Amino acid sequence: VIGHPKYQDSKRIAIFLSMPDEIQTDYIIKDIFKQGKECFIPRYKPQSNHMDMLKLSSAEDISSLTLTSWNILQPSDDDSVREEALAGGGLDLIFMPGLGFDKKGNRLGRGKGYYDTYLERCMKHASGKPYTIALAFKEQICESVPVAENDVQVDEILYEDC
Repeated sequence: VIGHPKYQDSKRIAIFLSMPDEIQTDYIIKDIFKQGKECFIPRYKPQSNHMDMLKLSSAEDISSLTLTSWNILQPSDDDSVREEALAGGGLDLIFMPGLGFDKKGNRLGRGKGYYDTYLERCMKHASGKPYTIALAFKEQICESVPVAENDVQVDEILYEDC
């Protein structure tokens, strides 16, 4: 990931805070700050499919976040001081989680459509759709995954041995 040309060329990067069953992103987040890039993380709105990408001030800033009922750290609902990526310069790159992927770029998420809806919003932003990279274990690569018409394909899937 760290040596990937799209990562190297990106200044504004969104990345998920990993759950125990996902590729761990801590090292990537530290490197984003080490390289002087801007880091954005998801804030999910419950009972909806709305997600914002809010700016972290540092890797240590993660310790100030609140734990959701899904056991995910994110900025609190009343946190209005963090920049939302689409209110500013948009994003260059989004690292995406998922449960399963196929080699055509289809992604099976957790069923709420947060990333698909967010990417639709990105496409309406002046900076356009950011490049998307899914981070996966090789066991998550399937022959095919079910898709709906509003699902947005990922540009690339990185997994060991790919």
